[in-house]
Amino acid sequence: MHIRQLKVERRLSIAAAQLAPEGQVKNKPKVKAKGKTKTKAKAKDKTKESLKSPESLKSPESLKIPESLKSPESLKNPNSPKSPKAKVVAAWSQSHTVPRVIYPHGKPRVLAVKEAAKPPRSQSGAKDSSQHKVLQQTIHSNLECFLFLQKPEEAERFLLLYHSSPAKRRLLDVNAYNIVMRCWARQGNLKHVNRLFSMLEATGLQPSLDSYAAALECMGRVPPPAKAVHRCVQQLKHNGFHVDELFQKCLFEEDEKEMVLRAVRIVQPEYQLPPPPSPQTCTSSLLQDFYSKEKMVSYPKLDFSVQELQERFQQQLEMELDNTVTIESVESTKPLTPQAGKARELLATLRSQWHDSLLQALQKSKRSMARLTTGSGYNTLYPYLCLLPDEEYVAIMMQILNSLSPQGESLAVLARELGNKIYDRHVTQRKLRSHQLEKVQEIYQGYIQLLARDSQPHQYLPREYWEKLVADAGFGPSLNLRDCSWPYVLLMRLGMHMLELLVRAAKVPRNILNPRLEPKLIPVLYHIYSFRSSGQVGLIKPHPIFSQIMSDAAEATLTFNSSAIPMLCPPVPWTSPNFGAFVLNDTKLMRFVDGAVQHQLLLEQCPPVNLHPVLDALNQLGNCAWKINQPVLDIIISIFNDKGNERLDIPPPVSEAPRPPTVPGGSAGSKTQKHELLLYKKKVAEMHSLRMDALYKLSIANYVRDKVFWFPHNMDFRGRTYPCPPYFNHLGNDVTRAILLFAEGRPLGPKGLDWLKIHLVNLTGLKKKNALQERLEYANEIMEEILDSADRPLTGRRWWMDTDEPWQALACCMEIAKASRCPDPAAYVSHFPIHQDGSCNGLQHYAALGRDLIGAISVNLMPCSVPQDVYSVVAQQVEEFRKKDAEQGVRIAQVLQGFISRKVVKQTVMTVVYGVTRYGGRLQMEKRLKEIDGFPEEYLWEASQYLVKQVFNSIKEMFSATRDIQNWLTESAKLIAQSGRTVEWVTPLGLPIVQPYYRSKPTVLNCGMQHLSVKTFYTNQKPDTVKQKNAFPPNFIHSLDSTHMMLTALHCLRQGLTFVSVHDCYWTHALTVDVMNQICRQQFVALHSERILQDLSKFMLETYCSPGRETRALWQKKLMEQLSNVPETGEFNLKKVMDSTYFFS
Repeated sequence: MHIRQLKVERRLSIAAAQLAPEGQVKNKPKVKAKGKTKTKAKAKDKTKESLKSPESLKSPESLKIPESLKSPESLKNPNSPKSPKAKVVAAWSQSHTVPRVIYPHGKPRVLAVKEAAKPPRSQSGAKDSSQHKVLQQTIHSNLECFLFLQKPEEAERFLLLYHSSPAKRRLLDVNAYNIVMRCWARQGNLKHVNRLFSMLEATGLQPSLDSYAAALECMGRVPPPAKAVHRCVQQLKHNGFHVDELFQKCLFEEDEKEMVLRAVRIVQPEYQLPPPPSPQTCTSSLLQDFYSKEKMVSYPKLDFSVQELQERFQQQLEMELDNTVTIESVESTKPLTPQAGKARELLATLRSQWHDSLLQALQKSKRSMARLTTGSGYNTLYPYLCLLPDEEYVAIMMQILNSLSPQGESLAVLARELGNKIYDRHVTQRKLRSHQLEKVQEIYQGYIQLLARDSQPHQYLPREYWEKLVADAGFGPSLNLRDCSWPYVLLMRLGMHMLELLVRAAKVPRNILNPRLEPKLIPVLYHIYSFRSSGQVGLIKPHPIFSQIMSDAAEATLTFNSSAIPMLCPPVPWTSPNFGAFVLNDTKLMRFVDGAVQHQLLLEQCPPVNLHPVLDALNQLGNCAWKINQPVLDIIISIFNDKGNERLDIPPPVSEAPRPPTVPGGSAGSKTQKHELLLYKKKVAEMHSLRMDALYKLSIANYVRDKVFWFPHNMDFRGRTYPCPPYFNHLGNDVTRAILLFAEGRPLGPKGLDWLKIHLVNLTGLKKKNALQERLEYANEIMEEILDSADRPLTGRRWWMDTDEPWQALACCMEIAKASRCPDPAAYVSHFPIHQDGSCNGLQHYAALGRDLIGAISVNLMPCSVPQDVYSVVAQQVEEFRKKDAEQGVRIAQVLQGFISRKVVKQTVMTVVYGVTRYGGRLQMEKRLKEIDGFPEEYLWEASQYLVKQVFNSIKEMFSATRDIQNWLTESAKLIAQSGRTVEWVTPLGLPIVQPYYRSKPTVLNCGMQHLSVKTFYTNQKPDTVKQKNAFPPNFIHSLDSTHMMLTALHCLRQGLTFVSVHDCYWTHALTVDVMNQICRQQFVALHSERILQDLSKFMLETYCSPGRETRALWQKKLMEQLSNVPETGEFNLKKVMDSTYFFS
């Protein structure tokens, strides 16, 4: 397979020159006239000469200094002839450069969107453009490094590497010049800013609003004659901008805004900052009531005073400023043995040595890079190794070393982690340097007034109130930093460099545990290759000596990034795709695959008002306060420290692994023995992974056991929401959910105790087919078992252990016991979350979209006295098919007699709606059949193949409208992808979505240890047709279920309910279950009353089939026909959902 190679090191100075002529040869028509060629060569030489010395830059013949920006000296001699080629250069520049989107006013973005609308390029063209993007992004981030390091001379020298070569100059866009202008503007050096304007115009690029902001900032710092400022302002207006736009659209750091204003007031003394734009209101028909000012209610208060919230904010800020948090491990309660004490002392000594070795290795590598920068080459990584103090880089490497598992980790994963840690710390430093943090602190103090119980009520949403406070603040830095994201390829290269230093520098004496061995220094980490399903993978493994010392030390602490810990104060509200969640930690609104850029571009192009519902829903989920269920946590920790319990989903330590198979000494062993040994190693690795995951979750829970905390949320590209802290949150397993309670308590009310009991029975999994009343009666019958479980969880009859979700069941037993023993159960204040689950939610959305009556009945959209179980219905139908085939002598149908059950078909039925293929379905069936004792192993493949066919046939029969919609979505996506475009749509709440599946060829980084294959994603790459078409139906349905959840969250807020969700499982207090159920149904009906498929068809026709063309390509006609042919709907009455008890239950 042809793999494109990209050598990042020295690429920016050398390889760009080699790449550019290739691009030009492909893109430029041949020039026949020799005279023209000579003229071009002369012009190039002239440009080169003019850039050699500062003197030549003062008045070059080929460059025109804008009148508005001339320094007083240059104003004396204004006769600089205009370059005759300016227009040609501008035209060439516009047709050949793909500007990186930065500016809020979005001019370059229009070009980017139009570019995507063209027919797909040839693969070589896409390859060149993708490489062009990587190089251009790297130029920007390098220049930003010099800006941060306050090295304008270095920044300009780096820019000149490109500007002075016509071949390389095509990689520069206006933003590259702007960054260097800002470097000089900070020093008040107008002469250099003038020079950069001249260079900018010589390339044919137009100055942007940010260019003028830099020039005016410079004039504000060292005021020139008013005439120069006047000309600058006139030129700004001549280019189609307005002075007000400087303050409305530009992002400022430190005192830049004040300096620009000072310069403007030199020529307009009475100038006042433009008023903030009046807030826009979302006009979605689904949220007219929610955003109606007449129906606005006060935002619910938290049970904290202003002072308490200020203290919590300060704690959170200190934690984020430290970047990492070291907490006690739950294993630390074990007594310290002499062996462990000795191992800890040894480890401390070694770490001190490694720290010094790493520091020396880092400084040595920086010195060698610094020498290279002064020579002909240029090392791309050098500026990135100067952004933080050397000690911080060493601390990051030590953190990785200390957290490495004995089984090792993929080289790519470690490189990414190292690169990201450096980037995150740099962003923190930028926020501190730009004074953005000071402004966040100031605004958060005001924001507390919205939430604290002892403040006046406010009829604002968190986002609205924050935006109001920002508008009122006026001066100071912008809260959104300018985009300085580092290209993924560069991030990986930086991580690889740190990893290479770590492997080279960290050594341990070979005889440290065995004095009989020679005292030779050996590496602590070593690099090996392993074969995985995806091919050969490079791994970094710790030496067994290091693993043994770590194991013996059994350290009492764990270190996490501060973003892995729940927040100790309410999250900063999301106000844009770039701002929200943590106080300092950089968080993206939308999660996406590393290296993908399309989602962020789409969000930034989207009108801000269209994102308000999504932002407000995320803020609502994030503002739910939590606390720990301490009695349950203590029981779980006691079992965790007592060898665990696999039955209760508490992983045992690796020491409990079965003994390894013995291979006869001296022999290589048989194939069977080797296979057994391989399985043993795999089992040990799995046990270690599961144990560490549980250790992290329980230790974090133990750390916040006496605290109230919050989970800031973001979303994936389909709009599904997730808590940002990755280890411990309510999306976790049964153990994690059992130890979480709402911080806010509410009385149970008249029906609350009944809901607690029904919830318990739901958790047991015993009465799924029974009516709610029957579940309640069953709970009352087993009250003795419930109370015994609550009082003696580990010493009693332990009924709770035999349920589907044992830990949540135990927690619920304890809550029921406390409530039922209360003199007035209705007055008992409960913090316990009650869950209401959608009934095969994906099929519910399909049945509603197609108004499919049979499907609607099967998934509880229709009212019914008992819940309908679609899995049992499918199992029955498959059994009918099997009986017929068995009677006709089909052998496999006869073998399957007695083995077809709800459990066997459930996973496949559930995932059919999310696009599982027959191949995937067969694997699911095989797994379920393997679990059945007595099923003949030799028939596994044939039986699973037969069953998946019958399940698909059954669903096709039962859900005819569902299959029609699924097929329409699949075929539409296939045709769109074949036309060279990715599938995009907008959810009913206005969230823009693009599927990130491309046929991207990896970039290969040539690193010291190994070549590393890195995928990059750009809009000009060819889409992966198979992934685009297979993923569209499930992704579209996921975007609808997230829309339904967000609508429910927002309307629950208006009713004063506590609400959180785990996708299609909604949580609230026992008191408010009935109200939430009503809102949930209302919003489902409202959502599906919209013309969802018709709106999708209309959007796609506008996006992919340009209207107004008389001649259309054949593929476009076919696509138009497909998109226009929206599936017909059935006769199901959607309003019936309002009366369906088991729709969510």
